[in-house]
Amino acid sequence: MDTHVFASLAQIRILLVPIGSISQQTFEKYASEIRSFDAIRLGDIAVEGTKDERARFQPKSLSTGYLHLSFPSHPPPHSHQALSLIRPSQLPLAVIGVTTCSHSEALPEIISQFNGTVLDMFPPPAMYPLARNCFVFEEDSSSGISPGGQHPELIIFPEMMGNRKLHIGTLLGEICSKIFGEFGVLIQRLESPLGNEYLNASLFPSLPLLTDMPPSMDSKDTLPPLPSHSSQPELSKSALSKVAPAMKRNSSLGVPTVRKRLSAIGAASSHGRLFKVMADCFLLAGRTEDALIWYTEALQLLKSPLDTIWNASALEGMATIPILDSWSAGHGLQTSTSVGREPWSDIADKLAQATILYFKVPPSDIDNYQFLSYLYCCCVLRHTSLLFAIWSAKGWGPLAFTTMLQPGPTPYLPPTLSHNESTTWSNLERLSSMSGIPRTTISSLLSQVHGPWLLHLGSRERVSVLEAIASTYSCLGYRRKESYILREVLGCILDLIVCGREEDAHTNMRSFGIKGTVGIRLNESSDGNESILKLIKHVCKVLGVHLDAIQIVDDSSDPMSHSEADDESDIYREPFGWPELQIGVVRESVAVAEALPDFLAVAQYALSSLKTLQEFLEPGDQYHLYSTAARAMQTARRRGATKAVEYWSGRPVVSIALAPLPFVRLPIEKPISALKPRTSDSNAILKGGTDPFLYNPRRMNATQGKSLVVQGELLEFIVIVQNPYVFDMELHSLSLSTSGTPFESNPISLVVPARSYHRVILSGKALTTGSLIIRGCLVQAPGGIPREFVLPLASEEEEERLAHKRSAALCEAGRFKYFGLDSFSWRKNQSPDSSSGSSSRSSKTPSFLECKVVPEQPLLRIRRTTVTHGALMLYDGEMSSIRITFENISLLPIDFVRLAFDDSTISPAQQALAESEMSVFETYETEYALIHRPVFSWIKNDSVTIAPGRKVTLSINCFGKVGCTEGTIHASYSYIHRNPSDSEENSVFHTRQLSYPLMVTVYRMLESHGLDILPYPSYPLGNDDNVMKNSLDLFVEDNGAWCLFSIDIMNTYGTPFEVSLERVQEDVPWGETIVNVPPGSTSRLVIPLKKFLLSDEHISRPIPTLSDRQFVVDKTKLSEAEQQMQRELFWYREELFKCLRCQWREAGGTRYGDLSLRQQRLTLTMLEILRTEKAGIQLTLVRPGNPAEPIQHRAGKYHPPCSELVYVRIKVTNLTKSTLVFTLDVNIDPREHVIHDGVLCDIPVGRLEVKESREVEVAICFLCHGRFEILASARVLESGTSSGTGSARLIAMVDTNT
Repeated sequence: MDTHVFASLAQIRILLVPIGSISQQTFEKYASEIRSFDAIRLGDIAVEGTKDERARFQPKSLSTGYLHLSFPSHPPPHSHQALSLIRPSQLPLAVIGVTTCSHSEALPEIISQFNGTVLDMFPPPAMYPLARNCFVFEEDSSSGISPGGQHPELIIFPEMMGNRKLHIGTLLGEICSKIFGEFGVLIQRLESPLGNEYLNASLFPSLPLLTDMPPSMDSKDTLPPLPSHSSQPELSKSALSKVAPAMKRNSSLGVPTVRKRLSAIGAASSHGRLFKVMADCFLLAGRTEDALIWYTEALQLLKSPLDTIWNASALEGMATIPILDSWSAGHGLQTSTSVGREPWSDIADKLAQATILYFKVPPSDIDNYQFLSYLYCCCVLRHTSLLFAIWSAKGWGPLAFTTMLQPGPTPYLPPTLSHNESTTWSNLERLSSMSGIPRTTISSLLSQVHGPWLLHLGSRERVSVLEAIASTYSCLGYRRKESYILREVLGCILDLIVCGREEDAHTNMRSFGIKGTVGIRLNESSDGNESILKLIKHVCKVLGVHLDAIQIVDDSSDPMSHSEADDESDIYREPFGWPELQIGVVRESVAVAEALPDFLAVAQYALSSLKTLQEFLEPGDQYHLYSTAARAMQTARRRGATKAVEYWSGRPVVSIALAPLPFVRLPIEKPISALKPRTSDSNAILKGGTDPFLYNPRRMNATQGKSLVVQGELLEFIVIVQNPYVFDMELHSLSLSTSGTPFESNPISLVVPARSYHRVILSGKALTTGSLIIRGCLVQAPGGIPREFVLPLASEEEEERLAHKRSAALCEAGRFKYFGLDSFSWRKNQSPDSSSGSSSRSSKTPSFLECKVVPEQPLLRIRRTTVTHGALMLYDGEMSSIRITFENISLLPIDFVRLAFDDSTISPAQQALAESEMSVFETYETEYALIHRPVFSWIKNDSVTIAPGRKVTLSINCFGKVGCTEGTIHASYSYIHRNPSDSEENSVFHTRQLSYPLMVTVYRMLESHGLDILPYPSYPLGNDDNVMKNSLDLFVEDNGAWCLFSIDIMNTYGTPFEVSLERVQEDVPWGETIVNVPPGSTSRLVIPLKKFLLSDEHISRPIPTLSDRQFVVDKTKLSEAEQQMQRELFWYREELFKCLRCQWREAGGTRYGDLSLRQQRLTLTMLEILRTEKAGIQLTLVRPGNPAEPIQHRAGKYHPPCSELVYVRIKVTNLTKSTLVFTLDVNIDPREHVIHDGVLCDIPVGRLEVKESREVEVAICFLCHGRFEILASARVLESGTSSGTGSARLIAMVDTNT
């Protein structure tokens, strides 16, 4: 392929052709040795001794110039023969065949193959090549190749040749010398009038064979026929002399005078073209001075519109000469012809002028369009290469000359553009600044090449021109322009490949003949496919389409090696490129891959586009790409492809969770210490559970990191998969990826509906105990390979990091503009910051869903119960029992059974206690109800065992509690005492729990209210025997030490109940009061209670809590005195309830229960009556005398006389356990009708010891008859203050008749 070097007009093309069965590697080895001679000194070329026309272009003696060579390995198209005169440098001037040989017998065959190859490449009437040789390199020859009698065009290089490179250089000089001689023969033919007529006959003339030329019309003699060798004409000096006299060079530059030239050339045609051809030959011969003179002469004569192309071509040749001279001189400091102009300005002006001339040529023949377009494109590319070489070399200098003269088979890249940072913006702008040539100038000049005239070029020329344009744009850093041109290159190459393969297929099919209905599929050639696909990927990459988002891997690759744990898929990424353009280039890429065909590439491109451009693709495009990829993968699999595409649809697995095990199969881990007996369960109740074996899922999840599963039992995992596309996505295989203990699971296939999340259940069994780690899922699409998607558990730190990254990405979107490929989304993620972040994340071990596999567990079920339909109906306070029968349905025995209970009243009470918004008294009552009045209870039995297939029955006590609507009986069981080999951990054991829910209905049928404590009456109840008999429990002897307790019971139910109130007071005879309460009525229960007195130390204690809390903060703001009073009321109330027991029994039935009195409150008045007084006071009336005579009293009333002196005798007794000082206060009502002796207030009694009594008398006189009430109260004097401690009342009925 032509590399469009700037100095290509001065380079002699020598075609290197492999001959015979030489391998590509061997050919390139010897071709590289030949190509090492890219320039030869003119002084090193052996000049032939002839003085005829063949010596015209031979180098002069002591010449200092250079001869420039290029060695292409591909022949030019046959159409380029039309350029043989106007552009001789475009065609190979010599052909060198390269082959290997090991014996002399193969030499005739080699020369025959060489001649046949040259004849195929250059069929008659081709003017070139002018010289040809075949280099035979000896290899693996034991006897050696005999050079005797060999063909003159055959040159043998022995295997043991010492300096082969020097010999090759000498042979190249001889070949060039032969070419120069043929140049002289060619010019001699053109100098004749007939030759000049042929030269001016058309726009792109060519000379026929000498034997085919008619005789000259201007000469009397005709040209004798001359033999032609190798399909090229050869003219002898004697024959040419008959046509025209030889042109003699009168100057050292070999330029004849115009007068002599006119005598030899006919005047009918211009001789400007002849001078131009001579200048081209001198330029190829390295004689730049002679070439410059002949170019100057030609330009003066090429003024005709028909010679415009020749004029432009001459300008190109003249522009090449300064570069050759500068390179030969070895320095780059050339003085400018005009001050202020750059050294290359004149060269650029000539090339610009030539470009204009090419562009303005009026095409006269449609056959010439191809050559006009090609010459125009080459001229623009030559101008571009001039500026590009100077720009890339940082200015005018030796590096720029070397770039412009580089003759290699591949484009030469200067060192300034071959390092890693060559395409960075800073490097490109630095080159522009140092060279003085902006990149935009080169780009705008290069854009002149692209146009409709490219359509007139042949396929090879078009590809060559477009390739040169694309490579220049790439070096300039204009990647989008490069991709635009490369898309056209792809179209040209693909047309050539497809057409060539179709022709081969038709040729091969014709060889089969007609075979009926037999289908024949020929093997498809994949040569060149890889290069085409690389070009496609490069174009798409520049436009922002990442075709390598889906990789092609081997079928046998490990799915774990392609695992993906990226959890940043939802992080915002700035879009790059034009979506419409990207979708268009994707369509082209898929079409190109289909046309090659490369089915794996088709699937890769289609699926990569679906993954990266999904948000821009229309539904129709998505369906098309998906169906195309599916067909391609099926075809590739059917044709035995050993590779496949990896899974493509992003992250299909959203989440994985262990499906909750059925409650009856859920294992629960318990410490072995839970088996030890406990003194009290109160703290467990108040903290949220009635028993350590009561299962609470929320508490278990909070305290237990790993889920517990049982060995050998079926596990189910809930997998959420997603499909963001508009089509139903098929998954060929979906299975769990696990590590740790072996896990047996079968993959499933499914179809995920379009644009939806789909829930899938994957099941399996853990085969051994240990830790089971769920890494993620293995997903396989149809025709693809499995891929592991890892789903680590997101920690709080990781969630915070991702949230910060998302916010940072949204914040930075649009704030920064990246240059070049850094703007690609997959390049932005590879920034140093992101790489450091990823390395820090990779240093942390990810955590996965982990399950702890415990040994096999027994299984229990409830066989039967005594509860009907799971409903329990109780009266308030009723006590009953239920029986439950359990059956072991497993193959393991059960040696541990423990019952635990829960009901609907526990949780609200626990919540109220946790909120701590209640008073101290309410807190105590709530705790008391939780601990002492549970709904369910049982008598623990640790010796319960159930063999496999056996049953056991347990009894549970029930208590009716108002507000309870439901309850649950939990039976925890386990197989604890296993063989030592079966248990790995001795510190824990595992239980299962079987729950039996109950619907509880509690009827409130009796309500207690109206609690009252009254003083015991001090008068007898009467003399009726029946009353005394019926009220035996109400009669006591010591009236002052007793009080009456009364409570009202209301029956709100429809059945009568017998209610009993028992006195169980310590050191007091047992007593009971029974009453039958009819439906809808209220009855009062009354029973005497003996007063009691609590010590000061007892009543000063704070109100206790039944939990282990150190203190309870009272929400009410009470003074110290009020708190003391509250404590006193609390303790007397507790002591009161200890003395009484209230029960009920259904009238005529068997149901019974307790009636709670704890809802009643104790008032301060009741407390005063209930509490035993410190001082006991007895009042009596006596008449004066010695001894005093008591006054008559009946029914507790005294009947003193009127207007007589009587004494009120007051007896004070110390009832406490300490010595106290007492005083008395006496009050008589009405006082105005009574006279008394002394004072009635603060009557001193004195100090009384424990149980000591003392009497005080007060003289009074009733002045009228009537009812009088005398009240005496004692007070204790303590620390100067007094407080009431006891009182007594006496009623006196004064009658005048007494």
